[in-house]
Amino acid sequence: MNLAAPDGRTSNVSRFLRFLLVGAAGFVVNEAALWFALRMLRLNAYAAGLFSFFVAVTFTWWGNRSLTFREHAATQRLSIAKEWLAFVLSNVIGFLVNYAVYATLLATGPAPLNNPFIALACGTIAGLMFNFVLSSRLVFRQPS
Repeated sequence: MNLAAPDGRTSNVSRFLRFLLVGAAGFVVNEAALWFALRMLRLNAYAAGLFSFFVAVTFTWWGNRSLTFREHAATQRLSIAKEWLAFVLSNVIGFLVNYAVYATLLATGPAPLNNPFIALACGTIAGLMFNFVLSSRLVFRQPS
């Protein structure tokens, strides 16, 4: 899906929809990584949330560079590594919002909000806008 503006630029609506699509897939990856960390690695819910973030942020970086912001994605090996690091660092802000909601719901939320999977979903929604704005402006921005 490519909604182009009259001057040929991809519209922000189309970009945001692609970001949501990658984010939805990333959410599934995040939930799967959380399950793996809880059940297979036997991490506590807090450490499992950190583990699942690292897995999901790497997946969503790849998805966003391939689909959402492909025209601005780095092409050289060192630039790609810097792009990944910038994506991870910029998404830490969204993650902090996400994790604060997640941890608060685990610690004080009523059932069913204190379930790790539901708390993760609530945190993901809270961090979404932070991640889109920062990815658009700091990681995959148009060259000056």
